Amino acid sequence: MKGLFKSKPRTPADLVRQTRELLGYVDASARELKREEKMAELAKNIREMKTVLYGNSEAEPVPEACAQLTQEFFKHDTLRLLIVHLPKLNLEVRKDVTQVVANLQRQQVHSRLIASDYLEANKDLLDILIAGYEDTDLALHYGSMLRDCIRHQSIARYVLESGNMKKFFGYIQLPNFEIASDAAATFKELLTRHKSTVADFLNRNYDWFFAEYNKDLLESPNYITRRQAVKLLGDVLLDRSNVAVMMRYVSSKENLRILMNLLREPSKNIQIEAFHVFKVFVANQNKPPEIVSILVANREKLLRFFSEFKTEKEDEQFDQDKAQVVKEIASLEPRDRT
Repeated sequence: MKGLFKSKPRTPADLVRQTRELLGYVDASARELKREEKMAELAKNIREMKTVLYGNSEAEPVPEACAQLTQEFFKHDTLRLLIVHLPKLNLEVRKDVTQVVANLQRQQVHSRLIASDYLEANKDLLDILIAGYEDTDLALHYGSMLRDCIRHQSIARYVLESGNMKKFFGYIQLPNFEIASDAAATFKELLTRHKSTVADFLNRNYDWFFAEYNKDLLESPNYITRRQAVKLLGDVLLDRSNVAVMMRYVSSKENLRILMNLLREPSKNIQIEAFHVFKVFVANQNKPPEIVSILVANREKLLRFFSEFKTEKEDEQFDQDKAQVVKEIASLEPRDRT
């Protein structure tokens, strides 16, 4: 007889509706009856959402159910409720919420990424996620969600253009290594994922951005920060979308000074990453006179340095690049400043 009274399976719409109702208990007084029971139900609901979206050991996710869940989730502001209430959820539920949010960014409904449309209309949520780096308990959860949100080009553009972008120079240098590394991962994603948006941002914000980048990151007292920054600088400047920015960067004697100092670092890793940027200064066929003057003035030191500069493993491309740099420096003639 018991089997006759099995509860009807919940639809994705039911799941989202009940989750929203349960989130109403998050702020309830601790004395309120059944609060703990409601929080346990909420945790179960979030796990069930995760199963709908990711499947489990017994079944693959069903596209129709994923689409229904996605539509209901964004139609009723559930993302906002989860982000706002995340600080009051326990660690395991936070992890599940982070995975659900990640998956929903990729779900299409009628061939549209409706997560992108929702975020376009609720950009203040990006501000909350970014500010999460200032909270030790939330930083990694909010940082992970943020990276999934900036998969959408329009959302990445918003973050790049917002005043929040400047905050990353501080977040990358936070004393908590895990949080600083997470912020650095988000910063890298912002500067490498959407090529045309990044090129436009760098062209229009060149002066303040690279002034901060040089001072706070390339000249940071922290080894990890310098190493990550010089590697990312090479990735950005050597991307063909950023040719105009690269030419501007390698025409600056201050930038050249910084790169030459990085070549002198005791760390071989930093030296090699710095070389990949330094070689562009040398290869530039339209070097300004002040760049030529610095290279000529330091010619002997540079040639001596490159005579002993090697990678740990054999690298044919590196050897070719180094030979070209040496040849170019050796043949330089001082130019009159005009």
